[in-house]
Amino acid sequence: MFVLGIDPGLSRCGYAVLEPLGRGKARARALGVLRTDSSEETPIRLAQLMEDIVELLDDFEPAVLSIERIFFQRNVRTAVGVAQASGLVLALGASRKIPIAQYSPSAVKSVVAGDGGADKGQVQTMVQVLLELDQPPRPADAADAAALALCHLAHDPQLRHGRDRRSLSALAAQK
Repeated sequence: MFVLGIDPGLSRCGYAVLEPLGRGKARARALGVLRTDSSEETPIRLAQLMEDIVELLDDFEPAVLSIERIFFQRNVRTAVGVAQASGLVLALGASRKIPIAQYSPSAVKSVVAGDGGADKGQVQTMVQVLLELDQPPRPADAADAAALALCHLAHDPQLRHGRDRRSLSALAAQK
């Protein structure tokens, strides 16, 4: 059983496939960033992103898809690309009848880092600790995708396997 975390973006789309191990632990089975060429037209970029997401869905057959809920972006051009990528991922998940969970950035940061206002570096460090990685995931989009998947693991009682509702950062501090 896998959770696929997606940090949507048209230029860089972070992804993380996590395998729940029980008791608040998970193993990263795949972690990275899907990239599209900004010199290409948007429809071509979306088609490439779709192919890459379909490949992830085919390879891992996730039980659930965890994606960032889009609220606000300062840069309108970036917001459009993020919204397009998000819509594409949501449609692909729905077409396969994969349950979809959406979380706000502050909710993810609160669960993973213990602070809804945590910065990118704090999230990267906590993802490294929680997944027992040799180094923080880079770029930040990959860490954000892993944080989204970890957030879902913390909220889903079937995947959590009896773990309590403390933040993942509190659990990491016990290690």
